[in-house]
Amino acid sequence: MKRKYYILVASFILWMACGKKNPVPPQSFALTFLVNGSNNGTLNYAGLNLDPVIRFSFSSPVQSANIGSAFTLIDKSNTPVSVSTQLMSNDSVVIVKPSSVLKGFSSYTLSVSSGLLSSTKGTLTNPITIHLQTGIDSSDKFPQITDSALLTLVQQQTFKYFWDFAHPVSGLARERDNGDNEVVTTGGSGFGIMAIIVAANRGFITRTDAVSRINTILNFLITKCQRWHGAFSHWINGSTGATVAFGTNNGADIVETSYLLQGLLTARQYFNNLSDVNETALRDSVNSIWNAVEWKWFTQNGSTSSMYWQYNPSYTANTDIWSIPVNGWNEALITYVLAASSPNYSISKGVYDTGWARNGAMVNGSSYYGIGLPLGESYGGPLFFAHYSFLGINPNNLSDAYANYWTQNVSHAKINYAYCVANPNHYYGYSNLCWGLTASDIPNGYTASSPTNDVGVIAPTGAISSLPYTPTESMNALRFFYYKLGDNLWGNYGFIDAFDLNTGWFAPSHLAIDEGPIICMIENYRTGLLWNLFMSCPEIKTGMKDLGFTSPNLN
Repeated sequence: MKRKYYILVASFILWMACGKKNPVPPQSFALTFLVNGSNNGTLNYAGLNLDPVIRFSFSSPVQSANIGSAFTLIDKSNTPVSVSTQLMSNDSVVIVKPSSVLKGFSSYTLSVSSGLLSSTKGTLTNPITIHLQTGIDSSDKFPQITDSALLTLVQQQTFKYFWDFAHPVSGLARERDNGDNEVVTTGGSGFGIMAIIVAANRGFITRTDAVSRINTILNFLITKCQRWHGAFSHWINGSTGATVAFGTNNGADIVETSYLLQGLLTARQYFNNLSDVNETALRDSVNSIWNAVEWKWFTQNGSTSSMYWQYNPSYTANTDIWSIPVNGWNEALITYVLAASSPNYSISKGVYDTGWARNGAMVNGSSYYGIGLPLGESYGGPLFFAHYSFLGINPNNLSDAYANYWTQNVSHAKINYAYCVANPNHYYGYSNLCWGLTASDIPNGYTASSPTNDVGVIAPTGAISSLPYTPTESMNALRFFYYKLGDNLWGNYGFIDAFDLNTGWFAPSHLAIDEGPIICMIENYRTGLLWNLFMSCPEIKTGMKDLGFTSPNLN
């Protein structure tokens, strides 16, 4: 009996030993993910809403015990952001959401750690970190006001750049508010003088204060600043009047001088009180500067049939002394108009036809997005072509042998708008509300943006300064910039220079050359004030008619 018992026990042990399987080792597992329902093949997602949903799908069910610590969301300052997690599909899917809405135009990283285990204690083969960039916060950043009140607000706030931030010695406009505060800009100061006229006319400042400031500017220009044949440099030291080199140019800039004279002549026409000694002094000083500019000298002293942008007196080679022919179509029509209008040093119509119009080669005649473009490069170029010269020159019903200038500028603005709506480069944010390609700061630089040079950067001045040409499209953009993007775009001097919604970059700058057209073109849209003043100059009427321009405003 004992022997039989032992045999049974031994048989059982042997059976157990033979029947027992080796334990299965933990298997690794993998994940895939969708951000708001899609995967772009990268770990970078931009333009997201403020409450994105990230869905992780795993090749094996995961343990529920540690999912709370396995998913971490941090902002760009490495501060943790709370998230909620939800297991689904038999624990093989985890839904991750921020516990509260994120900030607009902010960067976040969402990480899945290797500490996440499967139900069989397997480890992840591909722990990842996803980079998330939020986009537009569609809530209003400021209370809604009437469009008229908004236009006034934009003009008044932007004016502070030329009044509060003007150079304290010269009164001239500083080039930018994130650079050397001693550097003032000749052309931007011309725009600033026109802004002062608008401010006085709208009651932002008194007429007396406006005259005093402009007389300060005029006295500085006459007594402190170096001139070459009557023309000023591009940049000037605002305390001493010394020339500040603009690239390789250490001499005269006739185009920048043109923008300055456009503003000064407009001021001469506005401050017309014959019995006020200060206004009389203003007009006399403007005429002193205006009459001294030797426009014909900038055709290489009459030896060429084109005006030249820069005169560099310290250079020796003739090709270096004169740099950049002023040929159309671009922002410099005002230069030829003033040169033809000069009482003492005028150019001939032949210089305009050959130099500026290039004997008709500036004519375009093609259509873009179904819009005919009379002049210039493909798609019109940067929008400042339709702004800088036309702060004073009224394009309404203005024609010459080459174009109707109202048609030109309206077409240019509409093509720029249509391009941004079409958005062939698929930049985030471009739309019927967010458009305007022109010269501006860009990340780590500056460029003249246009449909043929589009780097994803929008400048508010592009759309807003086009208000006379595209009133509906520009007003829609202005509202969008202020109400929807105002927490990032609106500052002490109005709208910042530019922004890139793809990366959440917002320029740390305001530029005189971009802020001035905002004030001035809004005013021309509202009242035509600056157009009426500049076109009332008797010299301008004569000069433009001599060039072959026709317009009721020249009568």
